[in-house]
Amino acid sequence: MTGVRCMLMRGGTSKGAYFLAADLPSDPAERDDLLLRIMGSPDPRQIDGIGGAHPLTSKVAVVSPSADGAADVDYLFLQLGVEEPTVSDRQNCGNVLAGIGPFAVERGLVPAGGDRTSVRIRMVNSGGIATAAFPTPGGAVDYDGDTAVSGVPGTAARIDLDFAGTEGSSCGALLPTGRPRDRIDGIDVTCVDNGMPVVVAAASDFGVTGHETDLSHLRDRIQSLRLAAGRLMGLGDVAAASVPKTTLVAPPRDGGMICTRTFIPLRMHTSIGVLGAVSVATALLLDGAVGHDLADVPPPGEPMSIEHPAGRLDVVVELDGTSVRRASIVRTARRLFDGTVFPRSSR
Repeated sequence: MTGVRCMLMRGGTSKGAYFLAADLPSDPAERDDLLLRIMGSPDPRQIDGIGGAHPLTSKVAVVSPSADGAADVDYLFLQLGVEEPTVSDRQNCGNVLAGIGPFAVERGLVPAGGDRTSVRIRMVNSGGIATAAFPTPGGAVDYDGDTAVSGVPGTAARIDLDFAGTEGSSCGALLPTGRPRDRIDGIDVTCVDNGMPVVVAAASDFGVTGHETDLSHLRDRIQSLRLAAGRLMGLGDVAAASVPKTTLVAPPRDGGMICTRTFIPLRMHTSIGVLGAVSVATALLLDGAVGHDLADVPPPGEPMSIEHPAGRLDVVVELDGTSVRRASIVRTARRLFDGTVFPRSSR
């Protein structure tokens, strides 16, 4: 059996398999079939692969040198189904993104730049550019540090992620419907896309507080809402897609700006995605948006603390009217394993 070079990494609150594009088939269909066999999908336990039996641990990054003069590397994110043999490239992943800079240095795509290295990353899924800055003392990536990320045990080295060109990443506009508020299934929502298409709704409109640890009983209502929102946002039929995400917002209870419960797309997230948090924070800054009246918004330029089931995530979003000037976030990542992975037989 032929193996494939692979690095398993934790990026933020996700875990994924990182590959060089040159080590995978160039044909997308052949590539996707191989990745499903590597991850062990479809199977709820992914027992015959390296997937972790959860959407947050069934992720793949495909990295290559970039032909774009504005970037050093290209990063294609693929979300693999766990129980379904699906591979989706319809979204970015900001958590897996946290590992791309270190991976690029580890694989020799980008030279280490002294005590700290910056890597410009083109997010192939949307065309946006992210810059990752992380420590490389002595010319090697240092994963140790004192930065804590809610939802991840212990601490690790700080990785600063700055985003450009994420506005309308999938839908073509920050507000895909052209309005800060729409009504779907009798629920007021804000459809927003600043790196991740998200449907923002008030938890109270679903008869919940937004502080629960289990909202599985809302699965059918969330699906109905996102199917209708997908059409309004120009995404078409999203029944088999992982976007848009749905985020329920509630008043903060732990000193943050807002409390959130996010579905990916129907399973409640154990925390919140990076770009999902950026999109939600952006929406809360807009007059008339759902949740704007619930949020305790800090002064312009200050971090906005998004509460989620595992703690808090701080993001910075600066707007010029209704246009995004910049967005940034702090993450951590860690190399877990580097070697050869052997896919399940195709027979």
